[in-house]
Amino acid sequence: MPQALRHTLLSIRDLAITAGPFVLLALVLLVLAYVILQPNPPKKVVLATGAEQGAYAEFGKRYAAQLREHGIEVVLRATQGAAENLQLLRDPDSGVDLAFVQGGADVEHASAADAEAANAGLESLGSLFHEPLWLFYREEAAQQKLGKPALAMLPELKGWTLNIGSPGSGVPNLMRRLLDANHLEPGALTLTEKPSTPAVVALLEGEIDALAFASAPEAPLVQLLLQTPGIRLMDFPQAEAYTRRFPFLSNVVLPRGVVDLAADRPPAPIRLVAPTATLVAREGVHPALIQLFVQAARSIHGGPGWFQRKGSFPSVENTERALAPEAERFYRNGPPLLQRYLPFWLANLIDRMWVVLVSIIAILIPLSRIVPPLYQFRVRSRIFRWYGQLRRVEESIGEKSGAELLEQLDDIEQRAGRVTVPLSYADELYSLRSHIGMVRRRVREAAGA
Repeated sequence: MPQALRHTLLSIRDLAITAGPFVLLALVLLVLAYVILQPNPPKKVVLATGAEQGAYAEFGKRYAAQLREHGIEVVLRATQGAAENLQLLRDPDSGVDLAFVQGGADVEHASAADAEAANAGLESLGSLFHEPLWLFYREEAAQQKLGKPALAMLPELKGWTLNIGSPGSGVPNLMRRLLDANHLEPGALTLTEKPSTPAVVALLEGEIDALAFASAPEAPLVQLLLQTPGIRLMDFPQAEAYTRRFPFLSNVVLPRGVVDLAADRPPAPIRLVAPTATLVAREGVHPALIQLFVQAARSIHGGPGWFQRKGSFPSVENTERALAPEAERFYRNGPPLLQRYLPFWLANLIDRMWVVLVSIIAILIPLSRIVPPLYQFRVRSRIFRWYGQLRRVEESIGEKSGAELLEQLDDIEQRAGRVTVPLSYADELYSLRSHIGMVRRRVREAAGA
């Protein structure tokens, strides 16, 4: 091996051995921080949606497709609707991490303290879209019961058969609140609780007079009923008053002709009340998953629609529950800067770990100052240890024979000659040889005397 390469490898070995404990300490701190912080999210998450062919189910598929691009599997769990979704979120054994929840879907609580206790452990990711309350009725039923083709107010439902949705959906609780606000006792009309699809069939066949459900306008059943002859959609002339009584409701308008411009359907604007659909997460869901879901929400719900302009959703308004810190960060600052230029997993890792990295560096910088002295001591100790033997030889002058001492000096010089040190410390080695020669001269002088 060439001498220069040998010196280089020796220097690298000495430096590695000297700095090794500090590198090991840094690695241990990094691994410990990684285990505690868990910066990377789990690869699977469960999202509770709603009934098949409903808006929640359709949106759930779009969320699953978007998160699949980042390596996250979204398991969609079909439910009866928002009320069941809330029950699943509150059940720690359900396995559900996130769910779509309709505003007003929860049971009415006696006080604000009860509502706060019921929502403990739940976080909102923001409101996603208006979910109008569609109250469809048969024009023939209105003519028979009211003597006119149009239903104008909820109190006129007295004596009707009204379907308010399946028990697991959010509409039954919402409708009971609205009927109670209009002083309609439970016995004043016949309430049924069929799922949406069977209820639509019953309405078309004349088994019920009206049905109510809350859904986005993209839902296939809404599109069907809006274009079915003989089926009318109730206009809410008191829509603004409902929003004042129930903060989770919004006043929206179905514009004239938005369903079918050529057929001018509907022929006039229709006022509606609309709870807002929100995305709710169980407390403890990984922040990176929250970030991904909110970003997906902007992509899925951020466009224009029948009841909103582009960019209106997702929003922090009408959420009913405390906003998740990671979602609040997104609405305030937008997506993390690194995610705009790096893959998600790498950007997320840096984003979650940078505080720890800075802390580790702050700890190691003062400790690293002792590395150069340790390195210097390690290299020089190879040479200095021979000075001990050289001194013993010098102290033995006059006590031992000159031949014996010279033999010891030759052995020291021969063994010291095999010592290898970096070139920057070669002067120490030459100094040792010079001192060996000086002691040899003293031994010879003493032997001659």
